Order: sequence, then C-alpha cells, then structure tokens
Amino acid sequence: MENGISLYPGLDNTLAENLQLIEDAAACGIRRIFTSLHIPETDADVLKKELAIILAAAREREMEIISDISPRTLEMLDMQEFSLTAFKELGIGTLRLDYGYETSQIAELSHNELGIRLQLNASTITEQILAELQAAGTDFSHIDALHNFYPRKGTGLSEKALCRKNALLKAAGIKVGAFVPSHGRQRGPLFEGLPTLEAHRLWQTDRAARHLAALGIDSVFLSDSLPLPEEMQAVGSLRADEVVVEAKLWTDDAVQRKLLQHHFTAREDEARDAIRAQESRGLLRGTIAPENNKERRRGAITLDNQDYLRYMGELQIVKKSQPADKRVNVAGQIAECELFMLKYITPGRKFSFKLLD
Repeated sequence: MENGISLYPGLDNTLAENLQLIEDAAACGIRRIFTSLHIPETDADVLKKELAIILAAAREREMEIISDISPRTLEMLDMQEFSLTAFKELGIGTLRLDYGYETSQIAELSHNELGIRLQLNASTITEQILAELQAAGTDFSHIDALHNFYPRKGTGLSEKALCRKNALLKAAGIKVGAFVPSHGRQRGPLFEGLPTLEAHRLWQTDRAARHLAALGIDSVFLSDSLPLPEEMQAVGSLRADEVVVEAKLWTDDAVQRKLLQHHFTAREDEARDAIRAQESRGLLRGTIAPENNKERRRGAITLDNQDYLRYMGELQIVKKSQPADKRVNVAGQIAECELFMLKYITPGRKFSFKLLD
C-alpha cells in the first residue's frame, strides 16, 4: 500500500515540526504526503514562505506530494493563472481537484506531458461524473481518487456510503484512498479529528487504519497535523487487501506462537462455524501438544493438536461457539472490540493477527 501523512503549512505546526514529520514518516515506510492549498484558516504568508522548503525535503526522500487545490489556491500562491508547469516546478506530483473544475478540464489535464497525476474526490463521485469523464476522453491511467475528511462531528461518511463510492471507482479501474484521524496533535480550527468515516473519529488510529484496509482502501492517510510515532508505524506497515485483527495470545508454546505469526488465506469452501486457514497445516514446523482445551467462543483462535492426527496445525477462527474438544487448542482470542472485523475475512481473503501477550 502507498500510505501517507498530511501537512498543512501555515496552520498548526512549525516548519521544524513539519520537516521532522517528513523524516519520521519516511523512516516508517510512508511514501505519500497530502497537503491542502485552500484551507481558509491558513496563514498565506507562512504558506508561501515554507511550502518550497517542505516540498524540497519530501522530494529528497522520494515522497509523492498530493495537493488539494481549488480556484482559491491561485490566490494563495500568487499565481496569475492555472499552470501545471508552476505546480510541477514546486514539486507537486498529484493534484486533487476538489471543486471548481469541469469534467472537460479534468479530461484535458489527464493528458498532460509533465507527468502530473490527477486525483478525484472519491466522496462526491457519481455514476454521471464518471460517465462524463469517460465520454470526454479522460486517461484514467493517470487518475486515482481520495475521499474527504470531515472536521465537524457527525458529518463523516457511513461505511455503506464509502463502500458504494469505492465500488463505482474500482469498476472504472481507479484506486481509492481515505483518511484516519490521529490522537497526537489534531488539526485546527476544531481540533476534533479528521476522519473519512464518522465511526473512526474516536477510534484508535491503528484499528481505524486496519478497518480501511479490510474495506479494500488502497491508500490510508493520517489526516491530522502531528501524528504519534506509533500511528505512523502502524500506517506504514499496512498490507494491501488483508484483514489484520488484534488478538490476545493464550499460549507460551513456541511452535504455536510461530505458526500464528504467518499470513493466511481463508478457504474458499467456507465453513458454517469457523474461518479456516488454507495454509496452516503446511506451515506447521513441529508438534502441537494438547493445551487450553477449553470452550471455543466466538473469536477464539484454535489450532488442532497432535490428537487430531492429520489435522494437526489446522487453524480456525471460531464464528459460532463450540464446546471444548481435547483435540483442539485455544491458542488465542480476538479482542472483543474487533470481532466485527471477522465479517471481512471472506473466502479467498488474506488475514493475519496483531498478537498481544
């Protein structure tokens, strides 16, 4: 996944803080930076003074710069007219066309020879807009999409709305990004988080990011001004199209612990009562002795032990509670607050565990 941070020159952070943020994000494997060049509260003088320095630092680390623009951007940057060359010279590689641009303009811009990519507003896309873009001859290979974030409480998207927009875009071959808020320094003027999904406003950032990945989002961006180091590490380590669920380990056995650290695929022949990993028996190295042969409640992570003969190493996540079986070890348990993630582990889907002792 090509994940990102957000920078807002002229708002909350000092220049030194933004430069350090770029360095720290790059060290976490983050390769994209979102910035907005039309926020009303921005100090335009500071923006113009610091922007070139910030963009140069990002280029040194080979990070892609995505700039949210509108007609107001020209005023803030003292541009006489819209110029792709001027944005290219600044070091901006992708322009997110927020509002004020017709489909005919977007189609024309998609054929530019400067290598500048375009980004659509995923939250406001419609079938009609996509049809108009196609009819206008847009080169979709130079376009992706990014959802809005929502500073005001109660205005973020529902999961259903996000998935509906994603389906439209992905049917057109367009990759989609979205935002998660931080619990570090939140961005002004409201300082109440900047989520795409309203449900994520108060969530742990790591969980919100893993939820977006489970929903099939291609790029996850930290939206607030100064995210915590652990939040950048979590976003930087996200894997594409994989469901990662937090689980408590209940075993000290080295063989079982090592097996649980692998990445798995849910079997295509979906069981009624459990999610079955198709690779686990083949990945087993060693013998699993019986232990923790307790009742298997929903979310239990089980491993068949040596008493299950050729099924030894079978890994399951229990969907429907089952009684104890001396042949089945309960090696861990999905966190109660993450049981909802099990619905995304559909047949053929990759999954793994964020293991806690």
